[in-house]
Amino acid sequence: MLSRMPWRDFRGRSWGGSRTSLVWISWSIPARSPDQSPSSRCTGPGLALTSSSLGTRNPTMPRALVITAPGINCDRELLDAFSLVGAQAESVLLNQLRRNPTMIDRYQLIGLPGGFSYGDDVAAGRIMGRLIRQDLYGALVEAINRGVPMIAPCNGFQIAVAAGILPGPCKDEPWPESPAPATVTLSPNREARFVDRWTRIHVPETSRCIWTSDLQVDAETDVLPSAHGEGRFMTTPEQLSSLQDQGRIALTYGEGENFNGSLGAVAGICDTSGLVLGLMPHPERFTRWTQHPTWTRLDPGCMDPEPMGLQMFRRAFEVAVGVHVA
Repeated sequence: MLSRMPWRDFRGRSWGGSRTSLVWISWSIPARSPDQSPSSRCTGPGLALTSSSLGTRNPTMPRALVITAPGINCDRELLDAFSLVGAQAESVLLNQLRRNPTMIDRYQLIGLPGGFSYGDDVAAGRIMGRLIRQDLYGALVEAINRGVPMIAPCNGFQIAVAAGILPGPCKDEPWPESPAPATVTLSPNREARFVDRWTRIHVPETSRCIWTSDLQVDAETDVLPSAHGEGRFMTTPEQLSSLQDQGRIALTYGEGENFNGSLGAVAGICDTSGLVLGLMPHPERFTRWTQHPTWTRLDPGCMDPEPMGLQMFRRAFEVAVGVHVA
């Protein structure tokens, strides 16, 4: 069956561009050992991903919130990634949260998924970001102050910037009561087209991001898939220097891999707490070695650690275990 999988070269698509491929991959991987929680086993997207499908909730297991809306299409991958590391992951519609922002108090992990929220009308992530900015900014800031790790890949990054969550306040400054004007932006790619490829990713030694701390990767496995048309990170030289000095550049593209033309080759940034990560690559799409585009040719020794994406979610899960919920 493996020969039928639509793998392409290193710069090609991650799953051949179909959700069917993703489902097949998930069902083809053996489950983990029986002593692990049901949510950490490898199951198909949409199965065993939410608390409702797991039966009785384990009160000691951190809960992960994935905020979804029309046009979002990476919510299942994000649910799966949270679930694989042991969290009880739930998908909640944005409008439900807008009606009752206190729902956010129940969670110890938060994800803003990728996709094309609200069709990316006006600009990528703009509408969903504005709705969050208007109705959920305070609740999300309270969650960050509680110590809740938050991840925002691709469209999620664009949403977080539009919502005023990233880049956030400077070091030693409190979060403002209302969202501050944007100091960074994610512009159309340098080549003015959508690009879908795997890229080498570097974690700066100065990064304070909890999602990228102590990752075990090498030259063969420091890769993540990217798929976006508006991912060119732009800001002023002064703001870039400030982010670098404060250890808030969480990820950069490897040498020769800055395909979208981002200033400073920035692939992801975090807030001053290191809890909130916004990035254009998709770590939730690299949680199993069979998702690596050339996994059949990798040295078995380099696959001893978990894939880079899964390691990132595990780092956040370890932090979330100690987070208080309402």
